[in-house]
Amino acid sequence: MMTVHEVSRMTGVSIRALHHYDRIGLLHPAEVTQAGYRLYDDTALERLQHILLFKELQFPLKEIRSILDSPWFARDKALEQQITLLQMKKEHLENLIDLARGIKMMGVKSLDFKAFDTKKIDEYAAQAKASWGTTAEYREFEEKSKGRTKEEEQRLGTGLMAVLAEFGTLKDRSPSDSMVQEQVRKLQAYISEHYYRCSNEILASLGGMYAGGGSMTQNINAAGGEGTAEFAGEAIQAYCSQA
Repeated sequence: MMTVHEVSRMTGVSIRALHHYDRIGLLHPAEVTQAGYRLYDDTALERLQHILLFKELQFPLKEIRSILDSPWFARDKALEQQITLLQMKKEHLENLIDLARGIKMMGVKSLDFKAFDTKKIDEYAAQAKASWGTTAEYREFEEKSKGRTKEEEQRLGTGLMAVLAEFGTLKDRSPSDSMVQEQVRKLQAYISEHYYRCSNEILASLGGMYAGGGSMTQNINAAGGEGTAEFAGEAIQAYCSQA
């Protein structure tokens, strides 16, 4: 566990901002001590990393919360985009360093400002941002989310986790067992009713995310028992392969 001061020092996010994230439901600490101190675990830090990525893509905080809390959030996709952005920024900084060293050694020989050009970075950031907000599923999710209170969103999220946790009671069966497959259909129907139309293609992607590690896997296993997330992923894979 890390205190809010330690998280602030490590990430560069101000304590005031971390408190604000907690108040608006964007990033809750894993625990609050009796003395009122906020403590953050690895799951909270992973979520903070995603928050910082979407801030780089210039999403408003309200939209970031909607993306991270939605069932279609793809952790691996977000991390891949973050890696690409960091690599591009690293290359940009290296070009600036080379330019500055050249000027120091030889003086200004020509007015070359290409090293200052961030067009490629800006274009990639725009494309990455668009990839989160232009799908039909995202638009449907936004439409269904309009007017929902924070309590209603939490209730739906709790309901979704309860459906996933039920896979934990079926782990002694084969992923292709009829009862297990019925649970997959129940999951698909829940997502379609409350969030967006969950096609088999999207469901398969979600199954990979559930079993792929990170906070979602940890949360499912905490709710349904160790191995529940991985079993749900296998069941979803079996369901989608038969379609």
